[in-house]
Amino acid sequence: MSRQDRTERAYDIVLFGATGFVGALTAEYLAAHAPEGLRWAIAARDTAKLERLRGRLASIDPACAELPVLRADVADPASLSELAEHARVVATTVGPYLTYGEDLVAACANAGTDYVDLCGEPEFVDLTYVRHDARARETGARLVHACGFDSIPHDLGAYFTVRQLPEGVPLTVDGFVQAEGMFSGGTFASALNQFSRGRHMIAAARDRKRHEPRVMGRRAAAPPGAPRYAKEVGAWAVPLPTIDARIVQRSARALERYGPEFRYRHYAAVESLPIALGGAAAAGAVFAAAQVPPVRRWLSDRLRPGDGPSEEKRAKSWFSVRFVGEGGGRRVFTEVSGGDPGYGETAKMFAESALCLAFDDLPSTSGQVTTAVAMGDSLIGRLRGVGIDFRVAATRSSGKGV
Repeated sequence: MSRQDRTERAYDIVLFGATGFVGALTAEYLAAHAPEGLRWAIAARDTAKLERLRGRLASIDPACAELPVLRADVADPASLSELAEHARVVATTVGPYLTYGEDLVAACANAGTDYVDLCGEPEFVDLTYVRHDARARETGARLVHACGFDSIPHDLGAYFTVRQLPEGVPLTVDGFVQAEGMFSGGTFASALNQFSRGRHMIAAARDRKRHEPRVMGRRAAAPPGAPRYAKEVGAWAVPLPTIDARIVQRSARALERYGPEFRYRHYAAVESLPIALGGAAAAGAVFAAAQVPPVRRWLSDRLRPGDGPSEEKRAKSWFSVRFVGEGGGRRVFTEVSGGDPGYGETAKMFAESALCLAFDDLPSTSGQVTTAVAMGDSLIGRLRGVGIDFRVAATRSSGKGV
């Protein structure tokens, strides 16, 4: 299906899950920042909640008083198909995606509709690749997962760093994440679900590997690395077992600009060793608890999907991802930074991703693609324009040859 054919659809963007915490923040962002003439709608299973949300949005932009309200339910695949058939882009916050997300991916792949989500669940991303990538390539749909703090700062940050390095040579990039903020109930539920499904996650990754075409003449790796003191950033570096490194690796596999051999490592940057050890111990305890169903349910009840911090707490939150890239005798230090990572900036990244797919002149891609592959420079430009900073901190000779 051609992009031109899709312009005839009723909506440029449909936001599904709009009544949830992050969904409502995204709707508020669109109400405040949407370009003139944007045809968009909000969707969820509860029309009464949607109408209340529409009332709040009208206080931001009076035109939202006429904003279309669409009922759709993950338990009703026909409603999801109808949603996809009427939209150019569907943006969904409804998770955990492994539990609730696949039917919508399938509907978008079948309808040739671009799809974006906030998924940080590796198993779901691998499953949707195996089951729906080929169909999306046939219809021209772009399926773009992880369009929030997972994994835009890391994927686009690595892409931005690579762009500062020489072409055609082996490259390495290390990312160091620091953040002050609270994760959402939906993120917590997704993490607990993934922690309890280690064998399934490994099986899905292996299945994906069997289906992925081999990249000839180039290599891209994302090894976990080891805990260490990183002098280059002045902090303890603790490997982060999140989806972000896999997303960066997939961008590197798809884009020749990452060079003939590319390696990425992903870390949390922690100021002191005791804090690093305490964080690792806490993560291990949550992982162990997630293996016991009654304990997992109890933990899930502590922070439910839809719950989130106050506006005052979000205003005090921030993130910074520093990158150290090296290759061809050059070393570059870059940084991606912004405000509240789990909510405010995630809603901003998510909305701008949907707008970018809907309106920007982008490379010709289809199937399951990353933000760097699908949107790259255009999305970086959008995010810079709304206050998320991409900057080169320093560039110097590395003292090493090619």
